[in-house]
Amino acid sequence: MRRAIDLIDGLDSSVSLETLAAEMRMSSAHFQRIFSRWVGVSPKRYQQYLLLGHAKVLLLERFTTLDTAFATGLSGSGRLHDLFMKWEAMSPGDYAKQGLNLNIYWGLFDSRFGPVLVMGTDKGICGLGFTEEMGMQWVMQDLVGRWPKADFVEDPFRLQKWVKPIFSNGGLDTKAPPIHLMGAPFQIKVWEALMQIPSGYVTNYSAIAASIDNPKAVRAVGTAVGRNPVASLIPCHRVLRKSGGLGGYHWGLSTKRLLLAYESARFEA
Repeated sequence: MRRAIDLIDGLDSSVSLETLAAEMRMSSAHFQRIFSRWVGVSPKRYQQYLLLGHAKVLLLERFTTLDTAFATGLSGSGRLHDLFMKWEAMSPGDYAKQGLNLNIYWGLFDSRFGPVLVMGTDKGICGLGFTEEMGMQWVMQDLVGRWPKADFVEDPFRLQKWVKPIFSNGGLDTKAPPIHLMGAPFQIKVWEALMQIPSGYVTNYSAIAASIDNPKAVRAVGTAVGRNPVASLIPCHRVLRKSGGLGGYHWGLSTKRLLLAYESARFEA
């Protein structure tokens, strides 16, 4: 299914079910059945979510201003894993130490969006980055560079209990792992706002700035969004430009498109 998604994503126009099935060396019926079970919708419908114009549709039809998300009932089942998110922010004192005397464990795992590098402390996941587009070395340097004084230990087994539920077959709708946020107070405030965006919905940078009572800090909000250390768990991929453009994404725009497409498919299903 990952190869099928790569094929679909690499094309400028739609491709027939028969062509996709042939590339995967399956019958059309078998391929459609497996794909629909994995994603939630048919291959044809999924291709529509990967079109560049889909971002504009999301902005028009499923835009949330964050401050009304709970009041309008978006905090219900549609929020999937976000509803059960448990997170703890590192104290300002610990943050200033840049990870001194802190053990951070890491491992490389597989996901429906490609390989993912995951890091965690004893309290929870503190780093998650997709390596498909940016490369393993770049992602490792990026996450390690945030905590230059920490001790990094490769121990994927230690993280397995937290990683497994994130990319379960049913999507991001199982019991979420704990998150140990490590950032400046303003960054954490922005990340907390991001966690109010329901799965299948989007917002923009101005709305986030308004939700944290700092409407003029749009550029600073954009920087904080880009510094999100735990991709998908804190859903910075759900932030678009006012124009409907995808904007940037720290872990690669193709990954952002895949995340939005997958969540739209699960939302519809």
